[in-house]
Amino acid sequence: MGDISSTPFLWPASFNGPIEFPGINLLVNPSKTFFGTNIHWYGIIIALGLVLAIVVCMRLAEKAGITQDTVLDVVIYGVPSAIICARLYYVIFKWEDYRNNILDVFKIWEGGIAIYGAIIGAIISTLVYCKVKKIKFFSVADVCTPGLLIGQAVGRWGNFVNREAFGASASESVLWRMRLYADNTLKTFVEVHPTFLYESLWNAGVLILALKVLKNKKFDGQVFWFYILMYGLGRLWIEAMRTDSLYLGGIKISQAVALLSAVVGTVMLVVGIKNTKHAQKPL
Repeated sequence: MGDISSTPFLWPASFNGPIEFPGINLLVNPSKTFFGTNIHWYGIIIALGLVLAIVVCMRLAEKAGITQDTVLDVVIYGVPSAIICARLYYVIFKWEDYRNNILDVFKIWEGGIAIYGAIIGAIISTLVYCKVKKIKFFSVADVCTPGLLIGQAVGRWGNFVNREAFGASASESVLWRMRLYADNTLKTFVEVHPTFLYESLWNAGVLILALKVLKNKKFDGQVFWFYILMYGLGRLWIEAMRTDSLYLGGIKISQAVALLSAVVGTVMLVVGIKNTKHAQKPL
């Protein structure tokens, strides 16, 4: 923690000042107001990621023989399901904060959602949709997975604007460290790992690989399970740096889920590849 004015400063706390990357001489100050009107940057950035994801998925769907209407239906059902489950996931693991104020569970605008819950919600709604429409779930999932990665890669920048989802203290040797100021006086600050950036870049890299897997996939579900594996691996090491994790006992929930995801993804990829090779053997 830096404190150039010796002003008392407790961490973690809210940060409302500029954001600086001193190692590369970059200073930005995303405003939360515009002519007196509050700007909900997080929602705007999430919406941008969603639009980009839909556009990409529609193009991929055409090549995969899946209708664009199917993609739109998946989004229409998936978004509300993702939001509800993201909130439920968070509330379940922060139940002590809500047990005596049940109505606060519905105050999602005050913050408190979890990406794993959103992913689970989107998967559930898509499974139900595909079951009702008698469409192969994994065919749809393979096409929609790149869109999910786009949404996650772009959406993490909402955390940047909100000055949240950052990591532990970073030393001056970390060139890309992020300095968060408490306010516009620039007197009190902390220097931390920009874990939002780590995850955004990781997801962008996984997206590139996922598109290559999609182009050369051997079985339905290969792209989806590849994502489950790679996202799990990414969150496993990134979550180790986070300071705002959900806990169950002394265990970071996101790390435990990440490890489970990586294992399940690996197993399903191995099984899928083996089954494909077996099917290709001449009788």
